[in-house]
Amino acid sequence: MERLVFVHGSVTNGPTTWSGQRELADRFELEILNRPGFPPNPPAERSDFEDDARWVGEQLRDGDHLVGNSYGGVISLLAAVRRPELLRSLTLIEPPATRLAPDDPAARRFAADGMHWWARGPKDDPEAFLRGFLRTVGSNFDPPSPLPPDLEQGAHALVVQRGPWEAEIPLETLAAAHFPKLVVSGAHHAAFEAICDVLERELPAQRLVLAGFGHSIARHPDFNEHLAAFVSGGR
Repeated sequence: MERLVFVHGSVTNGPTTWSGQRELADRFELEILNRPGFPPNPPAERSDFEDDARWVGEQLRDGDHLVGNSYGGVISLLAAVRRPELLRSLTLIEPPATRLAPDDPAARRFAADGMHWWARGPKDDPEAFLRGFLRTVGSNFDPPSPLPPDLEQGAHALVVQRGPWEAEIPLETLAAAHFPKLVVSGAHHAAFEAICDVLERELPAQRLVLAGFGHSIARHPDFNEHLAAFVSGGR
């Protein structure tokens, strides 16, 4: 049975982010990772995409299909660069790697808004910081107040997260890797569309647009079937 390795993004851990993918367990082996700093792991003082890319690379086995969501997509890009020989495919859902689209006004504005929020946002109030972040990325998630413990820990991880606008992605190295790539966007945010356009062109990658669920694209009712068809090579 082929193995899908799922890498979550900011705020929520693996089981929460990928809850809708559990139904794939009858066709694939699922490895749903919990990144350092996220429950049930202890809180961390720093969350860095480069450190997590090394960690994800250590979790990979030969023939894995790697699937990364949002910040986890940035991590997955870098993990794929480190361990391309292990991968059978790579799927990326709206990675906020804004340096990939430096000439796009929406991507530049998205990066600038992120830098401003991390510099000026209320880091001493994780709930307020989280709500501002969710507005920035176009998420329709409305967290409960007060935050439950797991979500409060995720908000803390967000506060100490290294900004994805700093990520340098060596696209030429990934383009030379022979495994297939899939890039998924949600038609809700111009910056994500611009970044995904670059990945589609430069990797090159297959492209999928699933609208109506904002940044939570893995919750789209058609996502699982598209993912399963992609990793199975259309079978």
